[in-house]
Amino acid sequence: MPILPDQTGRRIVVTGANSGTGREAALRLATAGASVVLAVRDTGKGDAAAADIRAAHPDADLEVRELDLADLASVRRFAAGIADEDRPVDVLVNNAGVMAPPRRIETVDGFELQLATNFLGPFALTNLLLPALLRAEAPRVTTMSSLAAMGGSIRFRDLQWERGYNGWRAYGQSKLADLLLALHLHRLTVEADVPLLSTAAHPGITRTNLMANGRSLGRSGSGRSGDRQMPFAQSVEQGTEPLLYAAVGPNAVGGAYYGPSGAFGMSGPATTVSIPGSARSADLARSLWAVAEDLTGTRAPF
Repeated sequence: MPILPDQTGRRIVVTGANSGTGREAALRLATAGASVVLAVRDTGKGDAAAADIRAAHPDADLEVRELDLADLASVRRFAAGIADEDRPVDVLVNNAGVMAPPRRIETVDGFELQLATNFLGPFALTNLLLPALLRAEAPRVTTMSSLAAMGGSIRFRDLQWERGYNGWRAYGQSKLADLLLALHLHRLTVEADVPLLSTAAHPGITRTNLMANGRSLGRSGSGRSGDRQMPFAQSVEQGTEPLLYAAVGPNAVGGAYYGPSGAFGMSGPATTVSIPGSARSADLARSLWAVAEDLTGTRAPF
């Protein structure tokens, strides 16, 4: 795996850092010297991940904090805790997500689970952490999308999938929304002349518990099936490379999308990848941003 630039003195928040690409990113960033906040829904699992990282790297600077992206009150508590410390955040890595539950699940805020966890929660978190990010010397927000964004569409008339729920289509919508978030945030920073980079990444087809357990939301019994269905999936170490490049790569640029370089974007070393046609409309991104502002009650501070 490529060696990351030195991250000593930098504070990086990684959501979903207890497993998969989030845990690998936290490991690699801490190894490079960063102070990493593991933002996780289950702090027990977060503590276990931190212990594993420290076992390999005893000097790792890690902190586990509770964050449930499907609950806006939890997002506000987390962001308030960061803000109260009056310490800059150098990078926010919006990594956490859920994938294609077979039945529609509604959150405490009345949102469809995937839209809430994959998009609305990260959207609110980004807006709420922007003041802390803008105090950093070279802040960056990196948002994880997916190959599923290519086939996604934004159903403004039924954003919450209250009619005709389809888990995979709802997943595609949420990951397209993530890519639109990253791209519109980039446009806003350019318009406001704010020195913040907004980047996006996707992991291709990577062997993580999101792939294995996404449809059952972590319930037992699905992991081996996932492996059988995806025998060509790459390792989590390789699959995390685009996310890490987007988050701390010295040559990463705002508004760019990073993913695997192999056939169909499924595997291989990280590279700049084409933004799918489904995400190229600035008007679509602007409209979705406005809707997300209303739904979450959060605004960018510029």
